Amino acid sequence: MLMRLVVFTALMLLAGCGGSDSQPVAPGNAELCQQTSINARIGCELSRNYLWYRELRNPAPDSFSNPQDYFYASLAARDNYSFMLTEQEYQDRFINAVFFGFGFASQRADNASALQVIYVYPQSPAAEQGLKRGDKIVTIEGISVSEWLSGFDSGRYSSEDIYGPNQAGVVRNFVWRQPDGVEQRADLVKSRVSTNTVLHRSVQQLAARKVGYLVFNSFIELSETELEQAFAYFNQQQIDELILDLRYNGGGLIRVANQLSSHIAYPQLQGKVFVKYRYNDKNTASNNTVLFSLGQGRTLLNLSRVLVLTTPGSCSSSELVINSLSPFIDVIQIGERTCGKPVGQIPTPVGNFRLFAINFQTVNALDFGDYFNGLTPNCAITPAVVGDWGVPNDPLYAAAVDYIQLGRCPAVSLASASAEPSGLLQQTATAVRNQPSWRFYNEQ
Repeated sequence: MLMRLVVFTALMLLAGCGGSDSQPVAPGNAELCQQTSINARIGCELSRNYLWYRELRNPAPDSFSNPQDYFYASLAARDNYSFMLTEQEYQDRFINAVFFGFGFASQRADNASALQVIYVYPQSPAAEQGLKRGDKIVTIEGISVSEWLSGFDSGRYSSEDIYGPNQAGVVRNFVWRQPDGVEQRADLVKSRVSTNTVLHRSVQQLAARKVGYLVFNSFIELSETELEQAFAYFNQQQIDELILDLRYNGGGLIRVANQLSSHIAYPQLQGKVFVKYRYNDKNTASNNTVLFSLGQGRTLLNLSRVLVLTTPGSCSSSELVINSLSPFIDVIQIGERTCGKPVGQIPTPVGNFRLFAINFQTVNALDFGDYFNGLTPNCAITPAVVGDWGVPNDPLYAAAVDYIQLGRCPAVSLASASAEPSGLLQQTATAVRNQPSWRFYNEQ
């Protein structure tokens, strides 16, 4: 199953094309909002609350039998981020934090002859069989990954052929190589996987300083508890510095981004602006300012600096943490440019769907929010997966350690060609709109 539980947008919780050669004329907004079909209701919502409503393509609602096709055909050309889920998909991804699968994410490596594991969920089938970040899967069901990927790219194989259907009890035999070259083999059985958003936490002593390391993967409701637990651990260890790894974090709940930021630097942030929301000109009454807030967090580190590891996979709420903290503490960004999403959406129910259409833009206390091309790192470092979290030769982690010790960026960027920034699946246009363009990997 492709990307079943990756939270990939900055959302704020407040409480293929179809058609025929002969296209009907699209109704005006007033007429559209008087109709009761699902497509018309979607079009009405977009005309009222979509940030770029003037750039809507306005196709005729009755020319599409599939509401999702109509939704994507309506969006502005610049919009790479709006998406639409069924209500059940929404509950599974954002509320329940579960999916059926093996419990790992991977990306192509070694000229598409292997799939390199980039993270594994604890207590998942993959974790129980010993699969770890940095391992390279070379064979699935007795067929080489090279053959699988070649067949997939040519259309001979589907994702279901490779990994099996999305249901409990499906078995696939995997062969993988560990970073030390040792080969392992095991049967993985698909089951209901509970995800976690804190993938790793640890503390390292560097001379007289204690350095915390937090790998944070998405901003969902579950994160509120997990972040409190992680920062309570850091507080107990009395850390002096924090390395915040957001390299795969595609975003999520803005209130969790606020909580994370407050964990890092409160109480010096008390009474200060976290974010300002800017809606379209039909909804200026909704424009508002939100201050830094503890949310569900209680543990405060009051740090004067944070080192943040980023890639193009660092998106939305991840960028919001960087942008919102920057006016008040030193934020040292290490890695690659972020995805560039200073906009967000409110998940709006329409029928049995949730629309995640862009509703607002965000700016920080200095009114800066123009980073559609991404946030540029202070230290440009090429990432590579060389082992499990926190290994000394991880290029991004090592650069952060060097910065703490030397007070500057490393003289040489440690790069690796072992992992290629291209995903397993060549996706349809509609599928791509359901996922951000920066997702290089797939979750199984």
